[in-house]
Amino acid sequence: VKFALAGYGSRGDIEPFAAVGRELLRRGHDVAMAVTPNMIGFVESAGLAAGAFGPDPPQHKDFSHTTLQNPIMMMAAVTDQIRAAWTQWGASLLALANGADLVLTGRSEQGLAANVAQHYGIPQAALHFFPDGAAQTNDMLAGLAAEAEGAQRAELGLAQAPGSIALEIQAYDKLCFPGLGAQWAQQGLCRPFVGALTLELPAAADGEALAWIEAATPPIYFGFGSGVRVASVDTVAVIAEACARLGERALICSGPNDFTAGARFDHVKVVVEVNHATVFPACRAIVHHGGAGTTAAGMRAGVPALILGLGVDDQRVWSETVQRLKVGVGGEFRSTTLDSLVEALRHILAPEYTTRARAIAALMATPAESITRAADLLEEAARAGR
Repeated sequence: VKFALAGYGSRGDIEPFAAVGRELLRRGHDVAMAVTPNMIGFVESAGLAAGAFGPDPPQHKDFSHTTLQNPIMMMAAVTDQIRAAWTQWGASLLALANGADLVLTGRSEQGLAANVAQHYGIPQAALHFFPDGAAQTNDMLAGLAAEAEGAQRAELGLAQAPGSIALEIQAYDKLCFPGLGAQWAQQGLCRPFVGALTLELPAAADGEALAWIEAATPPIYFGFGSGVRVASVDTVAVIAEACARLGERALICSGPNDFTAGARFDHVKVVVEVNHATVFPACRAIVHHGGAGTTAAGMRAGVPALILGLGVDDQRVWSETVQRLKVGVGGEFRSTTLDSLVEALRHILAPEYTTRARAIAALMATPAESITRAADLLEEAARAGR
C-alpha cells in the first residue's frame, strides 16, 4: 500500500505524521511525505524521506515584543504565511498523492486534500490534535481556505465540493473530552481516538539534563515550544527568582530562544531541548506553552502542568483541559509576572495535583499503543478504498 502524508507547521505538528509514517514504513508500505521545509531534516532523522510542503512558517520570527503584544499584527504575519502556503499546498498534494492509495493531512489542509482524493478516486484521512469546534474559528482564514479550495476544484474540473471525509483520527486521549466520542457516533462521524503520536527521539542534552536532575531534588521544567522566539534572558531571571522563592530548581529548555547572554544561577540548568518522554517523569512540574504534544507528554509522565499559552487557539483548548482534569492550571505567557508565576507554581506543587496527575497518566494510551492504532486505522481505510 502507498500512503501520501503531508503535514505543515512546527515540530509538534510534524512529529505525529513522522511517527505514523515510520510505523507504516516498518510494516512494509510505501510512504511518500511532504512537510514544512525546515522540518525535512527532522523527518529524515526519524528514517523517513520527505519533500517540501509549502513555505517555511514564521516560526523563528521574534514575537517577544511588538507582535506578540498586538494580536492583530501577529495574525497578519501568520495570515500572510498561510495565504502563500495554500497556494503551494494544492499543487504539492496533487503531485504527492499521484499513485497513492490514501492521502493523510492535518486539519488545515483537509479541504484541498479532499479535492485531490476525489480527483484520484482514493480515500482521505486526517490527523486532528484537538476536537473539531473546540477552538474559535478564524473567519478570515476560513475564507482564504474556501477560496483556495474552490479554485483548486475548478482547476481539477470537480463540479461539487466533496462531502465529509471518512476518517478523522483524533491524536489525543478520549479521556480528555468525556462524552465527545458518543456525540460524534450519533452524528455518523468517524473520529476514532488513538492518543498522542510521538517518536520519543533522544536529544543531545538528555544525559546532561538527567545527570543534573539526579544530583539533587527534582526540578520544575520550563519550555516554550519550537515555534517562535518568545522569551529573553529576563525570562530566565524571573524563572530563577520564582523557583528560589519556592525552594525549587529549574530545568529550562530554550528551544529557538537565545539565553547565552544571561546570568547563571546555581539552581537553574539551561539546555536547548530534551526528550520529553525521558525527562518529564523526573520533574516535579511542567511549565510550557500548551502544545498538544507537550501537554500529552506531561500527562503521560504523571506530572502537574502550568500552561502559559501564547495566544494560539489550541493552546487555550489544552489549558482548559488540564484545568478541567485537575492536573494543572493555565494562564497567558505575556501577562505572567513574577508574583503570578510563584502563585501558579505553588498551586500545582500541592500534593493533590501530583496524585491526580498520576491517576490520569495510568489511564492514558501509551505511545506504542497510539501509533499501532493509528497505523491500523490507516491500513484499513486504504485497503477498503482499493
